[in-house]
Amino acid sequence: MVSTIKTMVFAVAITALGTLSVNAQNASMWKVDKSHTSVNFSVNHFFSAVTGKFTDFDGTVHFDPNNLKGSKADFTVAVNSIDTDDAKRDKHLQSADFFDAATYSKITFTSTKFTKNSDKEYVMHGKLTIKDKTKNVKLPMKITGEMEHPMMKGTLILGVVIDTTIDRTDYGVGTGDWAATMVVGDEVRIHIPMELNRKQ
Repeated sequence: MVSTIKTMVFAVAITALGTLSVNAQNASMWKVDKSHTSVNFSVNHFFSAVTGKFTDFDGTVHFDPNNLKGSKADFTVAVNSIDTDDAKRDKHLQSADFFDAATYSKITFTSTKFTKNSDKEYVMHGKLTIKDKTKNVKLPMKITGEMEHPMMKGTLILGVVIDTTIDRTDYGVGTGDWAATMVVGDEVRIHIPMELNRKQ
């Protein structure tokens, strides 16, 4: 009798694990359309906002609102692609005073889970790494629309916007005199409109 119960429990456990595995594999994979996606930021210099962007980035997004357990995302950004419309400033930002691009060439984000706030608003929880610092962050993800691609038969388009803020000092971006926040603010506002597509 005990042996039979153990066998049944084992079978149920294997079935549950198998179901979880299937769910993880069933999240839809979306391709980032880089020509219609941008990674933007702004930070205060004294009282005025300086805006910029990173032009070299990549990522994969597996997202299904009906399968959040199987949803995941990974992004990388090349630090040396920073562009603030001022070559001298861009070079300084890549130096050891700020990002130290020669040592830490990539900014990365890896999701740990997705949660839902509403039918159009989700949160990507994950780990953001800048330089040698990794922090747990929450990236609010707003769905701006979904439709069939009018010029690509059998393809869906998903619009997404990520808006959040981070503290640059948490990641050691700004050392020595530049660690102070009197000239360059600590709060960095991030705005990432994304266009994703996948086959139906």
